[in-house]
Amino acid sequence: MPGLLGKKIGMTSVFSADGKNVPCTVIEVGPCVVTQLKSVENDGYAAVQLGFEDIKEKHVTKPLDGHFKKAGVAAKRHLAEFKDFEGVNLGDTISVDLFNDATFVDIIGISKGKGFQGVVKRHGFAGVGQATHGQHNRARKPGSIGACSYPAKVFKGMRMGGQMGDDRVTIQNLRVLKVIPEHNLLLIKGSIPGAKGSIVKIEK
Repeated sequence: MPGLLGKKIGMTSVFSADGKNVPCTVIEVGPCVVTQLKSVENDGYAAVQLGFEDIKEKHVTKPLDGHFKKAGVAAKRHLAEFKDFEGVNLGDTISVDLFNDATFVDIIGISKGKGFQGVVKRHGFAGVGQATHGQHNRARKPGSIGACSYPAKVFKGMRMGGQMGDDRVTIQNLRVLKVIPEHNLLLIKGSIPGAKGSIVKIEK
C-alpha cells in the first residue's frame, strides 16, 4: 500500500464535532523524497523507495552516498519501500497531502523496550496462590512449567519471563482525525507503537 515515513511527536487530545474529547497521536509525516523506483524487470518486484529526514553527507556511507547522488537527491537518514504508488518520478517530494482522502491508516513502528520482565507483566499471569496464609515468595511466580514423569520435558513455546517490547508492531485501521499540511502533521485517533521521536511507517 502507498504510504509515508513519519516521526512520532507525542500525544494530545482534540474535541470532536459532537463535543467529545478524543485522545490522539501527533505524527510529523514527510516530506519524503523518492530515492529509487524498483521495477519487476530489474528487481523482481515493483516498489517506490522513499527517504525521510536530511543527514549530513559526512555521516553517510560511500555506497549510500552514491545511491543518493544517482537519484539526484540530498542524503536521507531513513529509507523505506512502499508498493502501489502511481505517477511518481525519481526525486519527487511527497507530503502529508497523500492522506487528505484517507479515513483509516495502518501504522508500523518499534514498540517501547521493557527489558527483562516476569510472567505477570509479560503474559498477564495471575501469580500463584494467595497473598497471605504464610506464603511469602510465590505471588508473581509462574508455577509449574511441565510434568515430571511424562513427558518429562518442557514444551517449546512455554510462556516464561524474558525480553519484552522492542518489537516491530503493526496497528491496523487507525482513524485519521486531521491533516495539517502547513506543518506536515497528521493526527491519529488513539495511541501508536513507539516512544516519542521514533520513526513509523504510515500506510493507506
